[in-house]
Amino acid sequence: MVPCSPASGASDAMEVGSLPVELWRVILAYLPLPDLGRCCQVCLAWRELILSLDNTRWRQLCLGCPECRHPNWPSRPHQEPPSWREALKQHAMCTRTWTQNGPELQSTACLLFFRRRKDRRVWHVGPGCEFETLRGALGAAGPYDRVVLHPGVYEEQAEVALKVPVELVGLGRLGEVALLVCMDQQCPTARLCNLVFMPPWFSTVVYKTSWGHVQLDNCNFEGAQLQIRGPGTCQARFCSFSQGSSAHLLGVVLSLLDSCDFSGSDTASVTIEGPPVSERNWACKHLAALARTFPSCGGASGNNSPLTAAAGGHQTPGAQAKKEHASIEDWQRRTGVDAMCQGTVIEDGWSDGDRSEGEEENRDAGGTDNGKKPLPLDYKIPCDHHGLSHLLKPRPDGTLPLASSPDPPSATPVPLTFQQELDRDPEAQMLAASTLGCILRRCLFREGKGGVHLSNYGQARLEGNVFRGLNYGVRCIQNSTVVMLRNEVCECRASGVFLRLSAQGLIAENNIHSNGEAGLDIRKGANPIIVCNKIHSGLRSGVVVLGNGKGSIRSNQIYNNKEAGVYILFSGNPVVSGNHIFQGQAAGIAINENGRGMITENVIKENQWGGVDIRRGGDPILRNNHICHGYSDGVVVGERGRGLIEGNCVYCNKGCGVWVMSSSLPQLLGNYITHNCMYGLAVFCRKDPETAEAREGNWPGQEGGGGGGEAGSGDRRGAEAEGREGQENLNEEGELFAWESDLESEDERHSARRCVSVALVESNCMSYNGAVGLYVKSSEPLNVFANLVNGNRGTGVAVLQSGQLTRLVTNCVLGNGRGGVTVERDCRVELRGNGVYKNAGHGVSFCGSGQIVENDVVGNRGYGVQVSGSADVKVLRNRVQPAQGCGVAVLGPVKGLVHDNLLFQGHPGSKKALLHMDPGNESCVLRNNSVLRHNSSCTSAPPWVLENPPPRPLAGSPSGPSSSQYPSRLAIAVTSRISATVESGCHNGSMFCSIL
Repeated sequence: MVPCSPASGASDAMEVGSLPVELWRVILAYLPLPDLGRCCQVCLAWRELILSLDNTRWRQLCLGCPECRHPNWPSRPHQEPPSWREALKQHAMCTRTWTQNGPELQSTACLLFFRRRKDRRVWHVGPGCEFETLRGALGAAGPYDRVVLHPGVYEEQAEVALKVPVELVGLGRLGEVALLVCMDQQCPTARLCNLVFMPPWFSTVVYKTSWGHVQLDNCNFEGAQLQIRGPGTCQARFCSFSQGSSAHLLGVVLSLLDSCDFSGSDTASVTIEGPPVSERNWACKHLAALARTFPSCGGASGNNSPLTAAAGGHQTPGAQAKKEHASIEDWQRRTGVDAMCQGTVIEDGWSDGDRSEGEEENRDAGGTDNGKKPLPLDYKIPCDHHGLSHLLKPRPDGTLPLASSPDPPSATPVPLTFQQELDRDPEAQMLAASTLGCILRRCLFREGKGGVHLSNYGQARLEGNVFRGLNYGVRCIQNSTVVMLRNEVCECRASGVFLRLSAQGLIAENNIHSNGEAGLDIRKGANPIIVCNKIHSGLRSGVVVLGNGKGSIRSNQIYNNKEAGVYILFSGNPVVSGNHIFQGQAAGIAINENGRGMITENVIKENQWGGVDIRRGGDPILRNNHICHGYSDGVVVGERGRGLIEGNCVYCNKGCGVWVMSSSLPQLLGNYITHNCMYGLAVFCRKDPETAEAREGNWPGQEGGGGGGEAGSGDRRGAEAEGREGQENLNEEGELFAWESDLESEDERHSARRCVSVALVESNCMSYNGAVGLYVKSSEPLNVFANLVNGNRGTGVAVLQSGQLTRLVTNCVLGNGRGGVTVERDCRVELRGNGVYKNAGHGVSFCGSGQIVENDVVGNRGYGVQVSGSADVKVLRNRVQPAQGCGVAVLGPVKGLVHDNLLFQGHPGSKKALLHMDPGNESCVLRNNSVLRHNSSCTSAPPWVLENPPPRPLAGSPSGPSSSQYPSRLAIAVTSRISATVESGCHNGSMFCSIL
């Protein structure tokens, strides 16, 4: 019935068409494998018919093969393979690798080789067979003979040497043939199939080779050790290592462990040690070719992973795969927050919701309508062409820039794909294509101490494996190199992946979740490339980099971790770029204890605490990130924090945009800080008790204090707590804190960057925030240069405490919901070259000491400049036009000098004097001030304009977020330092001050 030759293709095709296809499938389902192959060669119609039997006959043949198991065993045994026929083909190719050695150049020797293989004998071992002992059968076997072991237990009291190529096969079901032997392979190749290995009384090593190739199919190792030493090679498929069994590979050039199950290990299940030796055996090229033919195992990290649902069903939101669009209204609905936060009271003695005395007078004097009466166009001084006006003008396409848009940014960048990352990174591309060392594919590591351990320049490639329920998944140390692709690492009691001591490699497209410590732990000079992974649902941080650890962490999705998504401390210095870090239960990124790092172009959103938290010597570069939709502050710079914070978009956070406190030295350059529910930028400081140092260094979980409750306890820990709690894990891995002595000194650490002795706030846009745009309560000096502060619900700039000089220079304070600039008593402030325009309260309300020099204060609804209380101030060369009310008002026992100011009359209906001073004041001098009033009789008078110079801030002053300008502007003679601590139990800092 079955044709044996393709000679009669046309007639066979007609014969196929004479019966229903279903009937042919029933008939062909009875054919053995060789006959199915012959039928495929008849013609195209027959080939298509045979291939259509994939889910029936091919599946039956594949599962019925005694030498292999389900193609997706052991990690996904219930998942169907894409093709049963392809799975059987792969198995057939793999099982023949051991026979492919032999001469290839001399034809006579090649013919002899194949004839010898064809004529090989089969020896039976067991009771009543030719041999009763394994040693006897091996002594008689010739090259490439098959030794069949019948069911039973075979024990040898001394080491058994394999001196000729041989195949050992157990008869019956797996588990019926057990060997208690120690075998030393001394021949080029061997194959072992369907056997159970248990250690003899004198050794835990049951099989070893130092130069030949061994192929292991469908074997079990129970409490035993497999040892391969280079240039020896190993290919193991569908093997089980249990009860403390392990594989040790020393200096291997190439070995392959495919679809193996490792469980219950006392140490690492697979240990790879030493660099690949220079010598290669015959099997290396065959194993390399076989590795390249493997199908991609992409299911390990996708949503089809069997452990994803078991881990709590944390799926990446679909919005991550495309551009995310958001509006302020959507965010308010999600968080239940009124983003405007009108009248929010933060300080005990001051509220940005309270109107000043002058504003109340103005409202009472003119009535409700008069208080809102616009300035007539004939007398309005144009001030729209100031030096920062380009930040407010519509773009050529008609859209509004961030600084003037009433809506927050509508889209965030999406992470790059793995292929895009490879295209731009030749080193990652080279690592992804490498096949040196040990290759582990589709293996399951479970319920033991460790998964894979690499040391002393070892190399490994891990692809499509599952690591579950171990102490650690992968540990790579001592200059070793690991390539991890599409693995799942979950439920480890410590960290999922450890990298130490200058380890390196590529970790890509893995699903790392639900681990007891960090998902990835990088330290001691390790420098891996970590791209396109999902790192989530951890009981501690997502990624920890410390102890001079480095690394490139790019395009990952890091979410729903109990502590910081990325935690950098103790001189860790990674590149963190293009990641989405979201929905964390603590900070998005925390930089602590002299941590550094280049943090660029990330999307950090929806985290419970600060999007980025910098403190205790942390000194990162934070550039061009989107920090948004957080449930606390966007950026927190805490005790002794440093860093360059440049070009970020910080918006729609429930707390402040940027919160700076306590002796910090950040540089804030060119950031957009918009649409945050509270302050745009808050600089806070108050003297604290002796315990301030200790409290600032700890997360609230150590204190048990303030608002965190059980949810806060242990969620955020200080670096000291991290070290103490991690010590058990470090000691368990055989390490102490010796790396602390290797840390760079403070001087060395900062030698590569310009020394910064004070803080700097320059060229930022603080717009549309729910309270004050810039809030200052500091006992340290502060420089605020060339910022745009506009559209905030509260005062534009409020200085409530400034023990040392705060300089406000060349800023534009525009259209804020309260006053423009407010300076409270006992504050030292200099205002120079600013433009204060169209604010709803006083332009400048000043109660402290300092200078108000060469500012333009125009179109504000309250007084232009109000100096009151016991102020000691010089008001010099300003141009002032109030909408209504006084231009300059000196109220109370003010000391100082008011001279050379130019005052323009505002609304014609205003009855307030342009220049007013209380009659009893004898300590303030008014001199050479000019007053310009409306002349109703002269209709041809030219309109008033601000010229010589034009409206301030001047265009020649530092302006606009342009990173190329920053280095030249950092050499300003007077910069500042910000210091802030939070008093115990008070609510006078961040709205979540207890967690900071």
